[in-house]
Amino acid sequence: MNAKVMKRKKSSLSEVKVAVLGAPGVGKTALSVRYLTRRYIGEYDHNSETRYKHEVLVDNDPILYEILDTCPKDYNDLPGNDTIHWADGLLLVYSICDRNSFSFLKKVGALISDNDIPIYIVANKNDMSHLREVNAEEGAILARSLECGFAEVAAAEQVAPVAVVFQELCRTVLASRRKSKHSLLERMLGGRSSNLRLYVRGKSDSALPKD
Repeated sequence: MNAKVMKRKKSSLSEVKVAVLGAPGVGKTALSVRYLTRRYIGEYDHNSETRYKHEVLVDNDPILYEILDTCPKDYNDLPGNDTIHWADGLLLVYSICDRNSFSFLKKVGALISDNDIPIYIVANKNDMSHLREVNAEEGAILARSLECGFAEVAAAEQVAPVAVVFQELCRTVLASRRKSKHSLLERMLGGRSSNLRLYVRGKSDSALPKD
């Protein structure tokens, strides 16, 4: 395959940008790296935001996935508008072993409640249920209040549940994008679409001139 064909194929990919938000130490980097590489690394020296860009398959369609792995300094360091506006979707992460991280996420939820952006909530570290501080029902209630998906996973355990979370968010982003394009088309056409249908129907019903 020559360079021009490869360039054209790359440019035709759907691009999805996701910001991973959550308090320090909830496993945001572990989840992101687990999804993109299938590997799990338990400890990260993570002192600044990191962006990962990777081509993935979602429903057999190639997606250029860009993940912004945020790095809050403490439980009061909420994401800024620039991060929220950059993203096509938000992955909100807390640890089931850390109630403060759940409280942090509720603050984030209040911050973005007026934004029309796809969201998915992930409760990480459910392999450590003996240390649980947040039950699953609390996470489900928060997800219902934000009208988004919810799952409990363990980045340290299995790849598949983590992949499902990122793929579900990607599907929601793409569906929202299609809906927006459809709404824009309807606004552009306005009342003209009904007039166009009447004109076409009238023309098709008319008889052809006879010799």
